[in-house]
Amino acid sequence: MIDVSRTGDGDPMQFRVVIRDEDGATRHEVTLRRDFHEAIASGATPEAGVEAAFRFLLDREPKEAILGRFDLAVISSYFPEFPQAIAAYLPERG
Repeated sequence: MIDVSRTGDGDPMQFRVVIRDEDGATRHEVTLRRDFHEAIASGATPEAGVEAAFRFLLDREPKEAILGRFDLAVISSYFPEFPQAIAAYLPERG
């Protein structure tokens, strides 16, 4: 389970993310610039964009390998396909 809570509404927006599974929980503090959110997840809420980014990451690495504090744009440094691939992780719009 991925729980996303917005903790700051500036630019960048700030979020606390808790990932829970049968092995325990990890906590992450992430930031998301408004322009980057519009570029990768336009039409979705920022919270949905953050959750989608974590679902993307969890398909590639265990929750314990995800950085504890980072800006979502840094994901592209590790996974260049991220900006295009995130659309598949966003909730259906319609």
